[in-house]
Amino acid sequence: MNTLTTERPIEQQAIGQIAVDLPGATAIFRRLKLDFCCGGQVSLGEACERKGLDTARVVAELAALRRDDAAPETPDANALIDHILTRYHAVHREQLPELVRMARRVEAVHSDHPDAPHGLAEHLEIMEVELLEHMEKEEQVLFPAIEGGGSGLQGPITVMRDEHIGHGEHLERLAALTHDHTPPQGACNTWRALYAGTAQLTNDLISHIHLENNVLFPRFGA
Repeated sequence: MNTLTTERPIEQQAIGQIAVDLPGATAIFRRLKLDFCCGGQVSLGEACERKGLDTARVVAELAALRRDDAAPETPDANALIDHILTRYHAVHREQLPELVRMARRVEAVHSDHPDAPHGLAEHLEIMEVELLEHMEKEEQVLFPAIEGGGSGLQGPITVMRDEHIGHGEHLERLAALTHDHTPPQGACNTWRALYAGTAQLTNDLISHIHLENNVLFPRFGA
């Protein structure tokens, strides 16, 4: 990857726009103390130069955020589980803390704005707790049983399906709180990046649930 939304190399693109276009970039920028909000009009290369950072290394970190959504072709169950773990479980664990942090900031800084997403941080925290618990059950109980060729999987799979319904309800609430992930006109870069991130979380979680409900679980009579 060397471009986002334009034909220009990423190092020539405005850091604020990169934060909006590439979910997960805000965590990198925050760690490196690169100001993508108030100073978001500066190019990535110039921002790195001002901080004495190796631009190539920063570009490489950003490139790693581009993830392959394609599941293995005609995968066996173990390969599919590996894909779910790396593409979705690991990514959700990265996504949610950063989204909570940004939501808290937006709610605080823009508390008087009529479109401020009051309650968004709390809702994301609830999603994080429930999703972490759900993934832990899969990683500690269901997936090892599947990989071990175990029987009697109908019960655990039914529980996971039921919890997926709850995740779907959370996504509906998330869409309502964010006006379908659409920031208001004139929103700051943090607000725009937040909603880009909630949209990405929604897409990822839907794909995650689809792979389990419609591809993995039916192989075991569930």
